[in-house]
Amino acid sequence: MRRVTDSTKLDDHDGSGRPVPAHAAFAQAARGYYTPIVALFATTLIISNVCATKGVEFFAGSSLTLGPVQILPIATDGAFFLFPLAYILGDVLSEVYGFRATRRAVLYGFAALLLTVACFAIAIRLPAAGFYENQEAFRTVIGTTPRLVLAGLAGYLVGQLLNSVTLVLIKERTKERFLWARLIGSTVVGEFADTLLFCAIAAGAIGIDTWQQFVNYLVVGFLWKTLCEVLVLPITYRVIAWLKRHEDYEPRPRPAVEE
Repeated sequence: MRRVTDSTKLDDHDGSGRPVPAHAAFAQAARGYYTPIVALFATTLIISNVCATKGVEFFAGSSLTLGPVQILPIATDGAFFLFPLAYILGDVLSEVYGFRATRRAVLYGFAALLLTVACFAIAIRLPAAGFYENQEAFRTVIGTTPRLVLAGLAGYLVGQLLNSVTLVLIKERTKERFLWARLIGSTVVGEFADTLLFCAIAAGAIGIDTWQQFVNYLVVGFLWKTLCEVLVLPITYRVIAWLKRHEDYEPRPRPAVEE
């Protein structure tokens, strides 16, 4: 005979043959800090990819070239101040949680970007109300061309995965030593691949139409993002150390990149 407990009823079923709990059932939410970091990671990527559709130029009244490289004016995109944060968060995820968890976060971000693009496209195509006078401005601000979408998705996916793989491969050799080498080395690889792919695909779509502007855009974007990583190393160090103290952090029996 089945024993009656406080959490089940013998005479109440949901049609599946299983006892129905006496209390409402809920799934266990994931603990730790991984979820909020992933949420911030995905949010940063979405905002960055929207801001990146704007071309930005500094020192527009100046002209300076060095061979084929245009030094001034400096051409970049509207996400130059925010996008480095995505790679800093990617480094934190890779260092603390490993490649498998970071790959999952990257795919979450990829899905979020796709959903964002799809929602923007639907919102733009919805019939505007008679009193709404900003349809064209709305289209201009959040509308994205297939070229920009491809550039953002390709650069993000390849760059972030290379960033994570590079970091965990270096960590397999250095263990807990030389964190600065992992952070900077992985950023150099990931940021270069990301910037090269995005610039190569999207340059024309944001108004860059000469080789001098393209090289300037590529070099400035890469150097700026790498410099940001170096400048915030003290903060990144503290965040990683704090997470390692507060998470279930321990050595793994096999390389994280193989998971």
